[in-house]
Amino acid sequence: MPAEITVDDLAAALDNGAWVLDVREVEEFDAGHVPNALHIPLGTIPEKTHLIVEHETLYVICKAGGRSMKAATYLEAEGYTVVSVAGGTDGWIESGRDLSFDPSI
Repeated sequence: MPAEITVDDLAAALDNGAWVLDVREVEEFDAGHVPNALHIPLGTIPEKTHLIVEHETLYVICKAGGRSMKAATYLEAEGYTVVSVAGGTDGWIESGRDLSFDPSI
């Protein structure tokens, strides 16, 4: 099972250039997300893994932590180094951190 970290741990990792993958649906992502997040909805991950850099730890986030753990479990089984962000984007917002509103691609 993949490791879990807090939103505080994620913020520190992002300050050091970490990658974050948001697995929420398009509407959720477009309503606000962690800045510079790569967006791949959970249901499309198997066909979009080519977009993910394999040699770096990937921080996976969703709304509250459930979908990110599912995605992290799948990606870990595929050989990626991943951690799930407990509390998700809701926790990020509650911590008072900035959101980006750039639309998904």
